[in-house]
Amino acid sequence: MISITAIIKSKQENLEEVKNLIKNLVTETRKEDACIRYDLHNTENVFIIWEEWKDQPGLDIHNNQPYLVDFISKSETFLSAPVQVYKTVQIL
Repeated sequence: MISITAIIKSKQENLEEVKNLIKNLVTETRKEDACIRYDLHNTENVFIIWEEWKDQPGLDIHNNQPYLVDFISKSETFLSAPVQVYKTVQIL
């Protein structure tokens, strides 16, 4: 299993736009066969997506989905920093 944490920081004035884009991304991603978990968390203007994937080929398919590519291009001007993505390994 592969774990990913993505941190998305919205500009305060674009909070609703970013939230709507992320909601669409979450809805579509959860339909993918390799997606085990794709949970969205929020605090103030920061959105955190906690992801779990069955395997690397499934994650590779996800990374090329049109809705992910669309999210990246549309959200770019709404964010206060680049999206941070961490591929992690559970240790406990």
